[in-house]
Amino acid sequence: MMSEQVVVGCGYVGTRLARHYRDAGQGLRGVVRSEAGVARLAQLGIEGVDYDLGGDDPGDLGLAEARVFHFAPPPGSGVQDPYTRHLVEVFERYGHPQRVVYISTTGVYGDCAGRWIDETHPVQPAADRSRRRRDAEETLRRWSLASGRDLVILRVAGIYGPERLPLERIRAGAPMVRPQQSPYTNRIHVDDLVTACIAAMERAPSGAVYNACDGHPSTMTDYFLEVAAAAGLPNPPLIGLEEAADRLSDGMLSYLSESRRLRNDRLRDELGVVFRYPSLAEGLRAIFSPE
Repeated sequence: MMSEQVVVGCGYVGTRLARHYRDAGQGLRGVVRSEAGVARLAQLGIEGVDYDLGGDDPGDLGLAEARVFHFAPPPGSGVQDPYTRHLVEVFERYGHPQRVVYISTTGVYGDCAGRWIDETHPVQPAADRSRRRRDAEETLRRWSLASGRDLVILRVAGIYGPERLPLERIRAGAPMVRPQQSPYTNRIHVDDLVTACIAAMERAPSGAVYNACDGHPSTMTDYFLEVAAAAGLPNPPLIGLEEAADRLSDGMLSYLSESRRLRNDRLRDELGVVFRYPSLAEGLRAIFSPE
């Protein structure tokens, strides 16, 4: 008998994954943080559970012997992820899942000065958002070693797809730095990320780590320019880095402070993932000019 799948944090990525299992006729539950989230899933024919990982323990989530996709993001501040620590407490109190696939971030590698790197590169997160993800990785590793249950980590690049593009920012005329001063960034289409998550759950050895990216990085400014062109919008104004501190948000400045190009050979070679959208151009074409 096949184990039940549970998506903890059934949002943008999780809902698409849930649809896959629903269409395959397999049992799946989505864990969300509100009754509105439960109602949203119900409209899609997906069972939802209202559970706040940041709140008090409301009881058994029914994760014992399940296959769990952990997509719930950490809190917005601090350097630890108490939500993942709470989830592990739920495992220990009510029963361990068979396997967990966790979505982390490629930000755990920190600034790599634009170099090509793979999963063997040491982690050295600089931003607090990445330190929180690193903390979650370590919490889950300790759980896996202590419980003997499976863990697979996907370090995910920037996710784009329908309803997940910086169109409002571009329409507002927010500036970007000039291409020659812009850092390298990496991305993955949401549908390809779902494919990678399924492959990780089905085929990855326990303890494995994979970069989930399309393998075709570009500068952050090139990304915004390509999105603007595909959407038929004016290009964002381009400014020098010396102006950026006064005109860009702290969040954007943080992203501009890191540059890396990520390899995805392990995802393709070990798990056999074939990308439907192997480059941004193909992904944008599918969004704006669907066949």
